[in-house]
Amino acid sequence: MKQKDGYKVIPLTFNRKAVIASATVTGEKNTIHCITEVDISEPRRIINEYFQKTGEKLSLTAYVVTCLAQVIKDHPLLNSFISGRRQVILTEVTVSVLIERELKGERVPEPMAISKAQAKSLREIHNEIRAAQNKESQQLGNLTGSTWFRLIPGFLIKTFIRIADRNIRMGMRYGKVAVTAVGMFSRESTWFIPHGSATVLITVGGINLKPVREGTTITEKEHLCITASFDHNIVDGAPASRFMKQFTDTVKSGRFLNPLE
Repeated sequence: MKQKDGYKVIPLTFNRKAVIASATVTGEKNTIHCITEVDISEPRRIINEYFQKTGEKLSLTAYVVTCLAQVIKDHPLLNSFISGRRQVILTEVTVSVLIERELKGERVPEPMAISKAQAKSLREIHNEIRAAQNKESQQLGNLTGSTWFRLIPGFLIKTFIRIADRNIRMGMRYGKVAVTAVGMFSRESTWFIPHGSATVLITVGGINLKPVREGTTITEKEHLCITASFDHNIVDGAPASRFMKQFTDTVKSGRFLNPLE
C-alpha cells in the first residue's frame, strides 16, 4: 500500500479482478428484469414458530432456493443455455447460490452449487447453505472445488468466463439457475439489478412492512423485494411472466417449509 497526501493506493486483489471480469462478461448479455414484492407473512410465521420451538433459525434463502427449484422443474426451457448454435436443456436443476465470504480480510461473493435441487427438501438445502457459510477457507473457489481458478492469468479471466458460460460440462456442474441474497442485509424496501451469467437469476432484496386490506381491515404484512433476471436470448416476456406468477405464488404459500422433511 502506498500512502500519499490525501489518498492511498492499494493493489487490486485476484478476487476483485475476478469479480470485475465476471461483471464485464455478464454485462454483455441481453437481460430482462422483473421487479416485484412477495407477501412472505406465512413463510415467516412458520419460520418464527419453528425458531420458538427449537431455537434454530431456518434459512429464508434456502426456502427461496427450494421454491425456485420446484418451479423451474415445471419450466424446463428456463433451465437451459446456448452453446454455439445449440440450446442445451439441463435435465437436473442445479441452483448456484451466491454467498458473501471473508477471504484474507476481504469480503467477496462466492458461488456454491446445489445439485439436483429439485429432488432435495428444504432441510437438505438449508444444511448445505449453512455448511458453506461456516466453511473455513482462505481461497476463492473452495466451495465448488475450483481453487485452480486462481492459476488463470489475470488477462485471461474474461476469456475463460466466456468459454465456461457456453461449456456443457460447466453448465451441468454449476447450473444455469441462480440465487443471490446479499440484499437481505437491508431492512428497507431495497431491490438490486444484478449482473449474472444464469438464464434465471433471482436477487433477493430487503423485507418491508406493507399495508394490506383484508376484508374491512387493513393489516401490515412482510413483503420480500425480489428482482428476477432472465437471459432474453432464451426467455421471452410471456414465459417469464408465467414463471413469475407460479414462483411468487409458491414463495407466498409457505408450502415447502416443513423442516421435518
